[in-house]
Amino acid sequence: MLLKKNKNNVLINKKEELMSKEIFLDSSTMIVSETDEKGIILYANSDFCKIAAYSKDELIGKPHNIVRHSDMPKVAFEDLWKTIQAGKTWNGIVKNRTKDGNFYWVNATAYPSSTKDGKKRYISVRVKPSKDEIESAEALYKTLQ
Repeated sequence: MLLKKNKNNVLINKKEELMSKEIFLDSSTMIVSETDEKGIILYANSDFCKIAAYSKDELIGKPHNIVRHSDMPKVAFEDLWKTIQAGKTWNGIVKNRTKDGNFYWVNATAYPSSTKDGKKRYISVRVKPSKDEIESAEALYKTLQ
């Protein structure tokens, strides 16, 4: 077994990652989550749990990057955070990793929100991307690694 830390400092079995399979969202899937200003998950809907293969208890209180796939360039998430912290909406195609080592692609939209008492929150809504969107993202991300 070949263990190594990925870009997110998570210990992974590289052989398993190479053998992982793609999980396809259907057109009715809508993944929704809410985080605090540090990216800690406060809410995860049932579609998020189902697709990512985590229970709500496993997601709530964890950093959202728990589902970040090692193929994703850091610059994509730097852009996401810069955009939403500036009060704007971010959209992009993202490859995520499931708990069991598989992966799935999403068309993600993230935007800022706040509680009644002014605490910052971030909402992310993810839906099925088109095949063309995935292919374009894969080509772009290879140039950013």
